[in-house]
Amino acid sequence: MIRRVVCLSVLLVAAVLHAVTCNKGNKHKPWMEAQYQGIIMENDNTVLLNPPLFALDKDAPLRYAGEICGFRIHGAGTPFEAVVLDRTTGEGLIRAKGPVDCEAQREHTFTIQAHDCGEGPDGSNSKKSHKATVHVRVNDVNEFAPVFGERVFRASVTEGRMYERVLRVQAWDQDCSPQYSQVCFYQILTPNVPFTIDNDGYIKNTQPLQASGERLIRFTVTAYDCGKKRAVEDAEVEIQVKPTCKPSWRGWNKRIEYVPGTGSLALFPTIHLETCEEPIWSIQATVEIQTSHIAKGCDRDNYSEKSLRKLCGAAPGDVDLLPPSSPTYNWTHSLPIQDTQDSSPVFWFNGSQSVEVPPGRLPAGGGAADHLTLSFWLKHAGGSGGRSGKEEEVLLCNTVQNDGSFSHYTLAVHGCRISFLYWSLLDSAHPVKFLWKLEQACDVEWHHYALSLEFPTVSLYVDGVTYDPALMHDNGALTPPKRQARMMIGGCWTEEKISVKVNDGETSRTSGSTVGRFLRGYISGLSLRLGPVDSREVIDCLYACKEGLQYTDFDSLGKGMKVHVNPAQSQLTLEGDDALSFSRALQHVEYLNSLQFPTPGVRPLKLQTTVRCLTDEGCLTVPDLDGYLVVLQPDAPQVQLAGSPRSAHPVSDFQGTLGVPIFPDLRITCTVSHNISPNKLDRAPRSDVQSPDGIECALERCEIGVVGEDLNPEYESLSLDVSSAWQRGLETENNSRSLRVTGVQNIAVYEDILRSVSYRTGVQAALYARKFHVSCSEMNGRYISNQLYTEVDVLHGIHAVSPSHLLSGQQFIHSVHQAPVELSGHAPVSVNRNAVFPGVAMVIIVVCIGFLALIVTLGLSRIHNVRQRGSEGAELEAANQRDPFWEDSAMTITVNPMESLQSRGLVPAQKSPVSEKEDQEEEEESR
Repeated sequence: MIRRVVCLSVLLVAAVLHAVTCNKGNKHKPWMEAQYQGIIMENDNTVLLNPPLFALDKDAPLRYAGEICGFRIHGAGTPFEAVVLDRTTGEGLIRAKGPVDCEAQREHTFTIQAHDCGEGPDGSNSKKSHKATVHVRVNDVNEFAPVFGERVFRASVTEGRMYERVLRVQAWDQDCSPQYSQVCFYQILTPNVPFTIDNDGYIKNTQPLQASGERLIRFTVTAYDCGKKRAVEDAEVEIQVKPTCKPSWRGWNKRIEYVPGTGSLALFPTIHLETCEEPIWSIQATVEIQTSHIAKGCDRDNYSEKSLRKLCGAAPGDVDLLPPSSPTYNWTHSLPIQDTQDSSPVFWFNGSQSVEVPPGRLPAGGGAADHLTLSFWLKHAGGSGGRSGKEEEVLLCNTVQNDGSFSHYTLAVHGCRISFLYWSLLDSAHPVKFLWKLEQACDVEWHHYALSLEFPTVSLYVDGVTYDPALMHDNGALTPPKRQARMMIGGCWTEEKISVKVNDGETSRTSGSTVGRFLRGYISGLSLRLGPVDSREVIDCLYACKEGLQYTDFDSLGKGMKVHVNPAQSQLTLEGDDALSFSRALQHVEYLNSLQFPTPGVRPLKLQTTVRCLTDEGCLTVPDLDGYLVVLQPDAPQVQLAGSPRSAHPVSDFQGTLGVPIFPDLRITCTVSHNISPNKLDRAPRSDVQSPDGIECALERCEIGVVGEDLNPEYESLSLDVSSAWQRGLETENNSRSLRVTGVQNIAVYEDILRSVSYRTGVQAALYARKFHVSCSEMNGRYISNQLYTEVDVLHGIHAVSPSHLLSGQQFIHSVHQAPVELSGHAPVSVNRNAVFPGVAMVIIVVCIGFLALIVTLGLSRIHNVRQRGSEGAELEAANQRDPFWEDSAMTITVNPMESLQSRGLVPAQKSPVSEKEDQEEEEESR
């Protein structure tokens, strides 16, 4: 018994000694998982970890060394802390220090470390585990309700249409989780509205709406998040129902008026494009003005072809191949002529006829046959009955005789092609054919063509625009024409063998020519000139249109905009991608007519628009615009001629080398007055304009004509300084009936030339009063002046008076009155009655001296008998009757009746001392 007690005591002491020895040896660190995932709710403070938080120590079950005393969290600002739930098992807990907010920070990451209790209560020699990573996600709580971005949502719809999406309402939720931060569905609270809303907030109509009904529809919508929490405040929706929107151009006038002389005019100053809010990818619009009915395709210079060539500096030497029919130029008498305002006649070729120009009218070929210019106006009508484009139609066919050789060329139209066949030498060279493919050749409109040949170069100008040949090829296989100078217009001859039957039934073949390939169309102004060709500037000056479309405001042209104008300025195209910039650009499209006196009338306008959208489906269509531009009647210039109605000159002046001037004091004025319109009756006329530089008023022709019998070329003539007229670019034409001056010049030049025109008679001519008239015109006879009449008389010396004058001591004054012939629309010309006063005064002085000499003569002739005095009085009275000038003149003659009575012997003559003294002086002078 004692032995057992001793053994137990020994074992107890050994156990105690072992325990004491073990506590003093903390050999192992605590251990825990390397990574933890945690979740914490916004309304809770405990973090649920996966895996749970446990720390193990291999020193267990030793006290202190095998126990876990705590956990330490590393990370600045971490809103969490860790606590030990069981020191023996090492269980722990992570909890929030305060409330956590998912909206502020949804996730947190930090590290945690466990440590044991060490070797004693004081925790000495404590060991730490490794650092484990903890990821904590804050779970959201549906604490926020959806909120709409706007209080009121507005949209507009067009009546009669169904929309997939009218507009979208949208609400937001401030919760952080997908479950509570998303709006799951929307709801329309207002009942019986023709709209529905889907879960994404898109509203669409359930039936077509009518603007005639309710124009503004209002209803209320609300939103719910996925936690079925309703929006705090509902939203209002307003839908405006608009009338049907049609894409079109707005703000334009169908009628546009153009006042001549006002420069350029904006055609669409307030236009804008209504796209009905449809998305647009690109826009293209073409503005076209139609001027084909104006003269020959458009408004050009109104001067005659001859005057215009001088003004433009064209080379001289043109030969008119289609002149108006006359006894001298009779090869065009069979061609129909179309009435036109132009100076050049328009000939119609019907496809079955042609004309041949006589050889005498052709210019000499010489060595310049390979340098020539053909110019003409052509309106090609094409063929009929299926001929159009299938057969070649010859416009001109010519074989030229050079120095010992022949050349040939043919100008033809073949469909929409112009061809020029040139054969430089018929004996050796091969023909070359030049081709141009042009739309102008087959559009049945007037165009001007100028073909310049400087072989081997050929240039073709159409309406002033140059075109290079599209094709050139050798036609060496053609049969050369007959070597004979010949020109044909509207067709061409062909050399071929003709079969002829003789009496015995035999057939013989002879060579001959047949005419074919006739032209169908209108030709005007066909001319040929050999030698140097005109420059491009000259051709443009001659035939370019003076009216058309233009665009000048390129500085404000929007980005991406393009402008293109065709050479004839009849079409202008705009391209862009923005409706606002496009409308602004179209507002600057202008019309300009640079002529001072343009052709009045209507020019149709057309605006065609093409719109491209992002998708071709449902792309809008803009209708075309049709309007018209009215060129108002220009202010007509009124050319007025004024001058002395009569003049008298001594016989020596008529028979002198210079003759007597017919219109020495001629005055030409140009008055421009406005036409009175119904809405502007108070429009004041312009003041008279006598243009010294000829810009506003330039004359083109003046003609002085003889009134009564024609001049006798043997004794009478009209003359002027021809060299001075030529130096000023004027031409003259003089015959027994008139003297004509032509050429474009200003008023001052024409005044100077016409004042120098003189009338001259021969020594043997019978002298009597001659009457003349003068008139002028401008713009190729478009505006004509009044006719000014004048009378040129001869001073015959002393004229006796009739007995009726003897019975009256009064002085008779006959006023000069000559009413000129006026044109309609011209104001009457007031004749200045004092215009001839200097000439009349001279006549009075001469007559007084003559009367003084008569008194002296009568005093010395007392020996004459009464019969002689009576016959002399009858002769003087007859002379007075055949000289009407003195009866109508403004001169006053005072006759002393006593002198006549003395001459008849009825009263004794008394000679005054003054008369005797004068008689003596005259006798001394005669000696």
